[in-house]
Amino acid sequence: MQQNTRGSLIWLRLSRFTHQSNLLSNDFLKPFDLTTAQFDVLMQISTYEPLTQGELAEKVTVSQGGISRMLARLDKEGLIARKQEWKTKKISLTNKGREKLDNAFEAQLEFQSSFFDECLSDEEQKTLYLLMSRVQKNSEKKKMPKK
Repeated sequence: MQQNTRGSLIWLRLSRFTHQSNLLSNDFLKPFDLTTAQFDVLMQISTYEPLTQGELAEKVTVSQGGISRMLARLDKEGLIARKQEWKTKKISLTNKGREKLDNAFEAQLEFQSSFFDECLSDEEQKTLYLLMSRVQKNSEKKKMPKK
């Protein structure tokens, strides 16, 4: 087996952190009756509404099939509205969805920030943010063309 490169080790650490953070967030969000994926979807809808299912799928970490099932569930719970606009359906939050997101938002933000606040200085957090922003922008350049 080839020796791991530093880049692959960084990627593995990020993947493991993301997985662990999502598991912990799922437990944390249970009292709000939300999963991490649902929180992310509601946040993206809130930020970019109205948007199509395809636009939403590009912004979240849920697969295309998963997003269809999740949107059906969120619609059934009355958290989102899907409005037909000519040939496309646009998705927005309902008042109930906005209220659910608002109830969880501050607590989830504080919980996620604690991962960094507890072990990194302000300067280290700024550096990490700048570096991760650079890596993310580079990864976006590598998107595969749609077939």
